Amino acid sequence: MDHISNYLTPEIKLSSYEDKFFISEIVFDHHMLIWFISGETKIVQTDAVHHFKTGDIFLIPRNQPATMINYPKDGLPHKTVVMLLTKDVLRDFYKEMDLKVKVTPVPKIKSFSNHPLLESCMASLIPYFHMKEPFPEKLAALKIEEAINILRTIDPEIDGILSNFDDPHKVDLIGFMEKSYMFNMALEKFAYLTGRSLTTFKKDFKLAFNIPPQRWLTLKRLELAHFQLAEKNKKPIEVCYESGFENLSHFSFAFKKQYGYPPTQINSNSRLL
Repeated sequence: MDHISNYLTPEIKLSSYEDKFFISEIVFDHHMLIWFISGETKIVQTDAVHHFKTGDIFLIPRNQPATMINYPKDGLPHKTVVMLLTKDVLRDFYKEMDLKVKVTPVPKIKSFSNHPLLESCMASLIPYFHMKEPFPEKLAALKIEEAINILRTIDPEIDGILSNFDDPHKVDLIGFMEKSYMFNMALEKFAYLTGRSLTTFKKDFKLAFNIPPQRWLTLKRLELAHFQLAEKNKKPIEVCYESGFENLSHFSFAFKKQYGYPPTQINSNSRLL
C-alpha cells in the first residue's frame, strides 16, 4: 500500500492512498472533518452504511466505531483533506459561551455534501501543502476556527456534538457488544467505549456471555460472515472486512475451521457448490 500523509500541523493533513483499496477500523479520539478530492469511501457503522465520493464533506464524531474502506476511482488516488477538531481546541472555542444545547450522546456521521462554505474553507488549505516553509500555527488555528464557525452556521445541532467533552459512560455491555462486534478493535477499546477498565470489562463480559470475549467475537463475526455469504450473496473479500477480520487469509482459515468448508463454497442459497 502506498499511503502518503502530508501534514501542515498535527491537526491538518492531506491524505492519499494510491493502491487498490485500504481498510481500517476507526474509533477516533477527536472529531474528524474530511473533504474528498478524489476517490470513494465506504463507512460501515452499527446502524448505517455511508458512501462518500469526490466533493463530499463529512464529519466523523469521536468515539464512534466504524469500518472505513477507501478506494481510488477513475484512475485517481483516494485523496482527502483531513482536519481534526480536538477536545482542547473545542474547549477553548466554547469556554466563553453560555450554551444551552441538547447533548447528542451517540452522534451520527454528519454529511454536508459539497457545501460551498465548507468546500471553500477546506480548498483554501491546498496551496499550503506545497509550501517549503513551516505552516504558521496562528494561521492553522484561524482555519480550524473558521471551519467550526461554518459548521455551527450550517448545522444548528452541531453544538450538541462539538461541545460535549464527556468520556463514554458505563453502558449496557450486552447491547453494545451485540451492535459492535463486527468492528476489529482491541479489547482495550471495547472496554473504553463501554465505560469500563479492561479488567472490569473482561469480568462483566464473562458474567454476561459465559465465554471469553475474544472467542465470542470470533464466533459472532463468523455467524455474520456466513449470513452475508449465504443470504446476501456477497463476495468473501467484502464479507471478510465488513464482519471484522483482519485479512482474507485469517478469515478463510477461521471460517473453514468453524464450518468445515471454505467461504468460497457457499452460494446464495447457503448450499455447497
